[in-house]
Amino acid sequence: MASSINRMSVVLFLAMAAAIMLTTVHGQGTRVGFYSTTCPSVETTVRSAVQSRFGSDPTVMAGLLRMHFHDCFVQGCDGSVLISGTGTERTAIPNLSLNGFTVVDDAKAQLEAACPGVVSCADILALAARDAVVLANGPTWAVPTGRRDGTVSRAQDALDNLPGPSDSVESQIQKFTDRNLSVQDLVTLTGNYSRSISTKPQKQK
Repeated sequence: MASSINRMSVVLFLAMAAAIMLTTVHGQGTRVGFYSTTCPSVETTVRSAVQSRFGSDPTVMAGLLRMHFHDCFVQGCDGSVLISGTGTERTAIPNLSLNGFTVVDDAKAQLEAACPGVVSCADILALAARDAVVLANGPTWAVPTGRRDGTVSRAQDALDNLPGPSDSVESQIQKFTDRNLSVQDLVTLTGNYSRSISTKPQKQK
């Protein structure tokens, strides 16, 4: 029972986080079905890459969603968190534990073979985050695509913009407000969702 409750709590947390991500993934020029003629296999390819990794590492479901959140929170959903190298966002302390880069790499390699130079890494990450949530028995949603990959990636930007455990409450609220997110969104993403574990049995009675 405990493991079942824990899984339900994690899924609930992911579902709420996914809903919040919808407020940040819509960028100018994006639309559902952006690649319908230029690379129609994009969604099935990304989904397959996520499923393949999920089979050997279930933690990738949360990893991909967290990576997408970290990407969107800094410079918008531009894939800049995926850029490797000295001093990039990827090297910032909050991003050192991110999980799921190989999923994006695998999907990108397959898509480059099928439709070279068409699909952005930012879109792959957005699709992969959605597919990870679905695999965790969370909600699904139509992902607008058509993002362009960012070329600027600085560790300091991640440190300055990502909400962290050492931030004051006022600082965290301001960071969320700057991105049109509410205090409730802040609580959902950064609060201790273990509270839902203790209350879940009461709801089932």
